Amino acid sequence: MPDRYDAVPPPLPGRPQPVPPPRRGGGFGRFMRGLGRGINLTRLVIINVIFFGLLAVFLLLLFVGGRANRVDDKTVLVLAPEGALVEQYSADAFSRAVGRMSGDGVKQVQVRDLVRAIDSAAKDDRVSRIVLRPDKLQAGGFAALREVGAALDRFRAAGKPVLTWAASLDQGQYYLAAHADKIYLDPQGGVMATGLANYRLFYKDMLDRLGVQVHLFRVGQFKSAAEPFILDHASPESKEADAFWLGGLWTTWIDEVATMRHLDPTALRADVDGLAERVRDAKGSLAELAVEEKLADGIATEQQFVQMLRKDGVPAGKKDQGFRQVDLGGYLADRGLSNVDMLQTGPGVAVVVAEGEITGGKQAQGTIGGDSTAALIRAVRNDRRTRALVLRVNSPGGEVYAAEQIRREVELTREAGIPVVVSMGDVAASGGYWISMNANRIYAEPNTITGSIGIFGMFFTVPDTLAKIGVKSDGVATGPLAGAFDMTRPLDPNVGVLIQSIIDKGYRDFVGNVAKARGKDFAAIDAIAQGRVWTGQQALERGLVDRMGSLDDAIRDAAQQANLGKDFKVRYAEKPMGAFERFLTSIGDSSEARVAMSWGLRLPSWVAQLPRLAPEWALFRTAEAGKPQVYAYCFCSPR
Repeated sequence: MPDRYDAVPPPLPGRPQPVPPPRRGGGFGRFMRGLGRGINLTRLVIINVIFFGLLAVFLLLLFVGGRANRVDDKTVLVLAPEGALVEQYSADAFSRAVGRMSGDGVKQVQVRDLVRAIDSAAKDDRVSRIVLRPDKLQAGGFAALREVGAALDRFRAAGKPVLTWAASLDQGQYYLAAHADKIYLDPQGGVMATGLANYRLFYKDMLDRLGVQVHLFRVGQFKSAAEPFILDHASPESKEADAFWLGGLWTTWIDEVATMRHLDPTALRADVDGLAERVRDAKGSLAELAVEEKLADGIATEQQFVQMLRKDGVPAGKKDQGFRQVDLGGYLADRGLSNVDMLQTGPGVAVVVAEGEITGGKQAQGTIGGDSTAALIRAVRNDRRTRALVLRVNSPGGEVYAAEQIRREVELTREAGIPVVVSMGDVAASGGYWISMNANRIYAEPNTITGSIGIFGMFFTVPDTLAKIGVKSDGVATGPLAGAFDMTRPLDPNVGVLIQSIIDKGYRDFVGNVAKARGKDFAAIDAIAQGRVWTGQQALERGLVDRMGSLDDAIRDAAQQANLGKDFKVRYAEKPMGAFERFLTSIGDSSEARVAMSWGLRLPSWVAQLPRLAPEWALFRTAEAGKPQVYAYCFCSPR
C-alpha cells in the first residue's frame, strides 16, 4: 500500500492534475511514521495474544474445573473459609476470579454462600458429611456466625455428621465450631476463649501537644463515639453502657456454647476467667486443656484425622487428597449456586445488602453510599419482579444525610405497597438503625449490636498549632460569621451555637422518626436512645426490633406479607463495580507492589493493624472542609 504522502493517484480525464502535498519530515518523518505503525501493530498483536490466551485459560478452567469439581458418592464437603465473613463482596467477580488464578484471591467469604452450600448438601445424597476448618476465618461479629451455625444444625438434623478439625481456634471461630458433632484439635493447637472487650485509643493529650482544639457537639448521654478526641480515658457513662451490651453478648456466647457442648454455663464461664491458671496446670497444653474441659473431643494431627475419616468409610481422594472431598467453591459451581441470583427472573423477594460505613454519594460494594444504596432500593422498587424487599443491614452507621436518603427510599417503597423487612446482621447501630427503622418489621439475632440512637458532630481548629511554628491568621470579613468555619481561626461562640442547634435538630428527627415508626411517643424512645447500645435481645425487650430471627426468617416473613406462597424467588440486587473501582481495589496487587515486596520492601505487619486500632480517624475520609459534619456512628465492635 503506497504511503499517503509519497504517491499521488493518476489524474482523472478532464480534471486538473492535483498538486502533490509537500513531503513532511523527509527520511526522519518516514522513519517515525513507520515506527508508529510498527508500535501499533505490535500493540494489536499483544492485545490479541492476551485476549485469546485468557480465553484459552478460561475455557481450560471450565473444562478441567468441571471435571475437578465433580461430586461423587460419599464425598465430604470441606468448608475452610479464609478471611472476613461478609454479607457482600467488596470486589467484583472479575477481580476475585483473577485473584484466585494468581493465587492471591480476595480473602472474603459471603454468609449466603456458606448457608446455601450447607443447606444444599443436606439434601444431596452424594455428600456424606461436612468437615469444618474455621481456623482461618476472620469473624467480625457473632450474628453472621450464628446464621452459618444454624445451617450446620439443619445439616445435622438431616442425619449427616459435622466434624471440625483445626490447628487452633479463637472464641469467634469456636462459636461456629461448637455446632459440630465432634471437634478435634492439633496437638500444638487449642481453644483461646478470653471474653469480650471494647478498648479504644484516646487522642486528647496528643492533640493538646499539637495545639489542635477539638469542638464536639452531640446529643445523647451515652453517645461516646467521639470521646477519644476530647478525653484521655473512657467516660463513666461509656463504660456503663459498654459493660451492659458486652455482658449481654458474652452471656449469649456462654449459654449457647454450653448448650451445644452439654456444659454447665457457670462452670464454662469460670473456666474462661481462670484460663491462665488452668493452662499453667495443664503444663501449657491448650489442646489437652480443651479436651479436659470438654470443649474438644480429641487431639489429632491432620494426617491422623484423615485416617479417622478413612476408617469411618470415607473413600480415598485424588493423589493429593487424603479423602474424597469437594471445597466450597467447587460445590457451589457443581450445584449452580454461584450465579443463582442472576438466574432469578420471576416475581419474588429482592434482597438489598447495606454493609459497611454509610457515606455520601456513590460508593462501591462493601460501603453504603447515600446516592448508590438509595438508587439500588429505588431500582428494586421499580422492578416489576419485586413483590417484597428485605434490607440486610450490617453497618455501624456514618453520615446522617446519607442515612436519611436511604431511609426515605425505604419509606417510599412501603408507600408503593411493597412490604419491607429488615434483617440485622452483626451490627445495625446508629446510622445502621436509622436506615432500618421504617421497615414493616425488623429482625435481629440475639447477639446483633444495635441501638446507639444519637448523633454528633466535630469541628477542629488549629490556631495554636500554627502559633507553635510562628504562623498566624488575620484579615477581614463581611459579617460576624463570614469565614467562621476557617479552621485556622479560633471557634466563634456563635458557630458553636449554630452547630449544636443542627445536632439537636438531628437528634429530635432521629428519635421522632423512631417513635413514629415504632408506634411510641417521643419520651419513650428518648429514654432508651441517648446513644446507648443494645444487643438484639435487649433491643427486642425495649421495642426497638420486632422479632429474633435470621435472614432466612426475614425473607420468609417478607414473602408471606406479599402473599407469595411457599414457592417464591429470591434475588440479591447488587450494583456491579466500575473499572475505576476495580482499579482502586487492585492497587495493592499491582506488579509494582509485587516487585517491591520481592526486594523485601514491605511495611511492617503492625502497620496494617493501625486502621483497626484507630477507626475513629476513618470518619474524616469523606469530610468536606468548611462544612459541619454530622454523624450517626457507633464504634461498638468487640474484640
